[in-house]
Amino acid sequence: MLEAYHTKGRREAGVDEAGRGCIAGPVFAAAVVLPADFYHPMLNDSKKLSPAKRTRMRELIEKEAIAFGVARVGEEEIDRINILYASFLAMHRALDKLAPLPGHLLIDGNRFQPYRDIAHTCIVKGDCRFSSIAAASVLAKTYRDEYMEMLHLQHPEYGWDRNRGYPTTAHRDAVLRYGPSPFHRRSFRLTNAQTRLTFS
Repeated sequence: MLEAYHTKGRREAGVDEAGRGCIAGPVFAAAVVLPADFYHPMLNDSKKLSPAKRTRMRELIEKEAIAFGVARVGEEEIDRINILYASFLAMHRALDKLAPLPGHLLIDGNRFQPYRDIAHTCIVKGDCRFSSIAAASVLAKTYRDEYMEMLHLQHPEYGWDRNRGYPTTAHRDAVLRYGPSPFHRRSFRLTNAQTRLTFS
C-alpha cells in the first residue's frame, strides 16, 4: 500500500519524469498534489500498470487532484544542457503550473535542483512508495506516450508507437537504415557500440 504523505500536515507535491532513457523525443515531468485522504487500490508506479490502467488512473488523478502540472523539455534543450538538467527543468516547469504551490516536494530519484524556496526530499523508487509520486509517474508517462504516438504519425519508420523512443534493437536498426530524425537526441548514442554515425 502506498503511503499518503511523507510529512504529516504539509501540502506535498509528488514529482516524477518519463523518457530520461530515450534516444528520441522530449523528457516529460509531472507534479501532483493529492488530497490527504486520496486512495485507490490501482494506483502504482506507472511501469507496473497496463496502458489501459494508466489511462484510467490518469482520468481519476486529473479529476481528484488538488493541483497537477505536466511539462516537457525537447531534444534540442536536452542536447544543450544534458538529460539530467533537462529532467530537472521539466520538473520545474511542471511545478510552475501548480496552484496553489505546495510546501514540500517529493522527488522520485536521488538528485534534484531546488525549486524556489520549497523544501524537497529525494526518494529512490519513490513511485513505489508514495501516492503523489506514483500519480506523477502516471501523468508523465501517459502524456509522453501520447506525444510519441503523435510523432509516430510523422515518422512511422522508427516504431515510436511501440518503443516510445527507447533504444530497442529495432529502433536502433531503424536509425541505421533511415538515419536520425529531427526528434532524435544527438548527444545520445543512437546506434550500437560497433557503429558510428556522423551528423552534419
